[in-house]
Amino acid sequence: MKRIFFKRNAKLIHQKITEYWRSFNRWFFTTPERAILEAYQAAQAIRNIEIEQFGGQKICLDSCNYSENVMAFWQGNLNRNLAIIKVRLAEFQLGLSFVNTSDSNYLVKLNFIDEVISKYITQYETISGLRENPIPVIKESSNSSDANLIEVSATQKTGVFPRTIGITINKIAQDFTPKAEEEFIRKYRNSRTRTRRAVKFLLLLMIVPLLTQHFSKELLINPILKHFRNGNTTQIFLNSEMEEKALHELKKFEQGLKFKNLIRQAPELSTEVIEAKVKNKALEIAEEFRSKSNSAISNVFADFISLISFALVIAFSKKDIIFVQSLIDKIVYGLSDSAKAFLIILVTDIFVGFHSPHGWEVLLEGLANHLGLPASRNVIFLFIATFPVILNTIFKYWIFRYLSRLSPSALATLKEMDE
Repeated sequence: MKRIFFKRNAKLIHQKITEYWRSFNRWFFTTPERAILEAYQAAQAIRNIEIEQFGGQKICLDSCNYSENVMAFWQGNLNRNLAIIKVRLAEFQLGLSFVNTSDSNYLVKLNFIDEVISKYITQYETISGLRENPIPVIKESSNSSDANLIEVSATQKTGVFPRTIGITINKIAQDFTPKAEEEFIRKYRNSRTRTRRAVKFLLLLMIVPLLTQHFSKELLINPILKHFRNGNTTQIFLNSEMEEKALHELKKFEQGLKFKNLIRQAPELSTEVIEAKVKNKALEIAEEFRSKSNSAISNVFADFISLISFALVIAFSKKDIIFVQSLIDKIVYGLSDSAKAFLIILVTDIFVGFHSPHGWEVLLEGLANHLGLPASRNVIFLFIATFPVILNTIFKYWIFRYLSRLSPSALATLKEMDE
């Protein structure tokens, strides 16, 4: 029995060792492909930052008007991606013997990576203090048979002084150049122009939809509705809630007349006179609520047209969106950590705090009246019970995921203020 037991255990151990060995072989032989893919993805991330944030230019202070904190954030992203590229290319170089050099995908990816890091060659070489790792460079021969060969060249640069000292000296030297003042004025004008365009774009986003909503309602939709609805005396109210309000108002008017008649504060009125006045008041109330119904229906169509105008403004002002984003970044990153924490607490308390349900209730009732919908209490309470909870979860995730990385000191201040 013992022999059978040991044989079974030995067989299981042999199977596990074989599986581990096969997994290791698969991992080892696919390392070049995996490494070049990750390096290519990091290069794509750098290129996306260049296009979206720096107008397709190099990631540096001269290509934009960002503040120091914002620029430090993008430089951190750049350094991280360059470090990934450097490590993965080193892995790729070690596994060159397992690479099929006839595969053109490697050539395309390496060409793209080389094109991206060529702008940051000095920064690339000094990352993590690793200067000995070579940079793969694609060299295509004029001979078609040699077109797929991959050659590796190494560029090594050494320096006597630390890089930070050299950067500081270069900045001081640039401040004393004859064109320093001209460059400062140019950057200031550029920053002022970007800020003006951002403010104008924000004003357009507010003014154009509002004007579109107002004029489309008054000049187009309201006349059409009055033409079709004024002749229809049966459809006065859009919902039962409006009808209840009209009846309550009419009853209040009738009771007021009878009360004044009883206490002799007004000339004594006969039953026929009271009925005539109540009838006239009913016609006035009907006309008033017909107008409210027309206005509510007009709001639906006018709001839809306003949303279309809002979308068109955004679609035709994509460059201005970049300026707005830059302006918001300057404002946010220019705030102190205490101010950032204060604004976060203020926003979260307004929308997801203890008193926020009352604000949501008023907002939803106003929206229902604007669109002519019945303000159902059950629907409002259901919305309040779910939507602020979702917002609160999103805020907490954002604080945990991004604020801890962008501004750790602001996160610490926020925790202290919450406590």
